[in-house]
Amino acid sequence: MTRLLLVEDEDRLAASVAEGLRVAGIEVERVSTGRDGLARAVEGDFDIMVLDIGLPDQEGFTVLRRLRATGSDLPVIILTARTSAEDTVRGLERGADDYMPKPFSFDELLARIRLRARAPEAEVADPVIRIGRCALDTESRSLTCDDEPVELSPRELQLATLLMTHGGDVVSRQAALAHVWGSASKDNVLDVYIRYLRGRLGADSIETVRGVGYRFVG
Repeated sequence: MTRLLLVEDEDRLAASVAEGLRVAGIEVERVSTGRDGLARAVEGDFDIMVLDIGLPDQEGFTVLRRLRATGSDLPVIILTARTSAEDTVRGLERGADDYMPKPFSFDELLARIRLRARAPEAEVADPVIRIGRCALDTESRSLTCDDEPVELSPRELQLATLLMTHGGDVVSRQAALAHVWGSASKDNVLDVYIRYLRGRLGADSIETVRGVGYRFVG
């Protein structure tokens, strides 16, 4: 499993990103200061770091410069609201592997993390996830229920995949929104797509856990 160090001082954003990444199968440790971020990056066994620039004790640029001075080649993605060309160049010159502006798409962040992270040891797993009447082939990205193929839009398939890869456990609304629509999503879009999925898979295929989120029961 990929291990990620998240250095972000904004609690709400950090919680949303961390939960979305955990749902995607990435182990996340979060710290909120540059000093703690540098210490954990040097001491910990991480595959990648996502680093904010506007930290309360020191700039992320300083953290990055000091990290590279230790000889560390840990991949670093800068995630920041500072989007000027000068800041981008500064980050890349100090050793960042990628530079991503806020607000951002969670899908894009996840794709960049998977691209940049040091690959963990490969695990052999069954590509087909079966829950209730439904089966999801994660390699062909196809879904069947009662052995009949189900046609889904890309967003519907992404949401169904998220729920099914969670193994029938509850996925919070916050995690689902962050994973499928990114940080700038509107809350009611999730309800709309849950209705779409129930219409295609059956009204009892997705269970609402009031006040928490949803669980796929097939």
